[in-house]
Amino acid sequence: GNLLEQTQHYRDGRTQRLMRAVGKSLAMEMVLTGDRISAQEAKKAGLVSKIYPMKKRLEEAISCGEKVAGNSQLVTAMAKEAVNAAFEMTLTEGDKMEKRLSRATFATDDQKEGMATFVEKRKANFTDH
Repeated sequence: GNLLEQTQHYRDGRTQRLMRAVGKSLAMEMVLTGDRISAQEAKKAGLVSKIYPMKKRLEEAISCGEKVAGNSQLVTAMAKEAVNAAFEMTLTEGDKMEKRLSRATFATDDQKEGMATFVEKRKANFTDH
């Protein structure tokens, strides 16, 4: 990459997030050389979870979104918060946060519905309460 592209990394925190995501060695190579990595390399490094052919991307993205949307929005938001916070916290801090969020779900109707669906082997009907 050119100098302008390289200096952009230092202004928006990309180097910090990249290093946490892929490790120091690969982050250093990518930042210092400006080289991009392939989809397969990105998956191996944990930057992406799945790779699909171009023709199937939209279909697969919609399918994933529908699966997420079928879950409790309230509990999904809590889970997303815990995963996102993991990048900013120590393991001990993250464990404490996860326990707090997990306990908070017990005050929701959706948690009770989730337990009932598991026991009764039926589809959930979450209300986001």
